[in-house]
Amino acid sequence: MKSISHHYQLLSEILRLPVAELHFLEAIDPVDIRATYRYYTKPHPRYKLIGHKTVGAALLDLGEFSDHDQYLELIKGKNAGAYHAKRARNRGYQLRQIDRNDHVDAIYAINTSLDERQGRPMDAKYREKQGHFETLPHFRYYGVFNAEGQLVAYANLGHYGNFAAFSQLIGIRNNDGIMHMMVVDIASELIGERQVRYLMYDTFFGAHPGMQTFKKILGFRPYRAKYKLQS
Repeated sequence: MKSISHHYQLLSEILRLPVAELHFLEAIDPVDIRATYRYYTKPHPRYKLIGHKTVGAALLDLGEFSDHDQYLELIKGKNAGAYHAKRARNRGYQLRQIDRNDHVDAIYAINTSLDERQGRPMDAKYREKQGHFETLPHFRYYGVFNAEGQLVAYANLGHYGNFAAFSQLIGIRNNDGIMHMMVVDIASELIGERQVRYLMYDTFFGAHPGMQTFKKILGFRPYRAKYKLQS
């Protein structure tokens, strides 16, 4: 009975989620767009009847904001996203787009700076030093630099159609707000450009409670995503 009750509660939560229609535009990069679409819509590893990134997609609806100030208004307050981002800026951190191949050693140092993240061991791919990074034309690669010019965090952001999504977002742990600043500044950039409707940061369901809180204080909310592949 407990199992039935749990599944009923889960279904009820799913049905209450707002729906977002996320469009993959194949013309952007036919090979990678098709592969990413298949990955996002493949059966969930635990719940086979739903898509992998369909339920509880962590989305920031950029269309809700007329400018970045309105976004900052949403995430203001003590210990909220804007507060931590401002704290990082005041300590001299800056966000810039980067060529990852100019920062191979720094990226490896970031990847191996912790053995565990969110209560889970780091994946083996992060423990192997990559000598060269492929640069995809529909991706932007960002880095956060400290006041001494050292790379301390980085993010890879794919543009897929009417939405953009983080494929990687990782930094050293120093409690200076660098990860908050990186997400806030990237979201603000996208709001100003008006090229995508949504920004995606993986999913809420299955994420560590600390990660769920991190996403919430940056304005992300859980959605039921409906994906469409367009030519």
